[in-house]
Formats: sequence, C-alpha cells, structure tokens
Amino acid sequence: MLEPSDVIDLFFNHIKTRTVAPKEVIFREGDSGEVMYALMKGTVDLVIKDQVIETILEHDVFGEGALVQPEHNRASTAIARTECEIGELNKERFLFLVQETPLFALEIIRSLSNRLRKLKHKS
Repeated sequence: MLEPSDVIDLFFNHIKTRTVAPKEVIFREGDSGEVMYALMKGTVDLVIKDQVIETILEHDVFGEGALVQPEHNRASTAIARTECEIGELNKERFLFLVQETPLFALEIIRSLSNRLRKLKHKS
C-alpha cells in the first residue's frame, strides 16, 4: 500500500519541496496553517507545551489537521529532529486529492487515527 507522501509524489511530481535543518521550526502551535507536509526524508517532532508528543517518520504526513479545522490553527509545534526533506501541499491540492483519490483520503485518516491511538496509549 502506498504511503501518503508516495501518493502525493505520484500526483504532483513537481510538488514544492524544501530542506529543513535540524532544530528548525516548521510551524508553531496556534499559527494559521495553509499547507500540510509530506516528510520525504528525516524525522520531525510534534511538540505541545515543550513536550514531544510524537515523532513523525519518513513517508508520513503532518500538519493536515489545520486544513480541515474551521479556524485552520496548528495544534502543535513541528520541529525538525534531523535534516529533513519535506513536500508542501496546499489546501486546494489537498482537497483535490481527497476528492479524486479515495486511497489518499484513507491514508490521511489512517495517519490521524494512528496519531490519536498513540496519544491515548500515552495517557
């Protein structure tokens, strides 16, 4: 089964990517979120109140929650743990993929479900 970042790559061969240095903040809790990210290489920590709540691994996505919430606010701070290559997917492309590619939508739901399950097991 394709990972969400692989699906993004298939549909958008020229997706905007960038390299992020270790310890660089990708976004901050409370920021307005206009894009989601596909982690092509590296690891990213999601932090709330100075505590790492999850580490995102290669071929997963993060930041998608801001695209589906009415206020579009970030729920956590994303900090590169290692040098990362991330792809950015704006809201319009995200909605297109959700509408036209059920596999992509299922993979986003899987990613969010896994994140929620991990948080439940921590508490």
